[in-house]
Amino acid sequence: MGRFSGFKYREVARRMRACGFVFDRQGPGSHEVWRHMASGRKVTVPHHARDMAEGTLRAILREAGIDAQDFLRA
Repeated sequence: MGRFSGFKYREVARRMRACGFVFDRQGPGSHEVWRHMASGRKVTVPHHARDMAEGTLRAILREAGIDAQDFLRA
């Protein structure tokens, strides 16, 4: 288990808000589209009850342009 395993949706959403992202709209199925207010960058985040997979979270951070250390500190 890496340092990005075991995150629930609520914790990911809280940290995304701390990094400047806001909920934009409902996406396909159980996904949401989040937008960064300053850059306009969009990222799709799954809204599931179970823990988010480590690879999925890393892909979200890469797409959002969020540094891993910034996300962990948020």
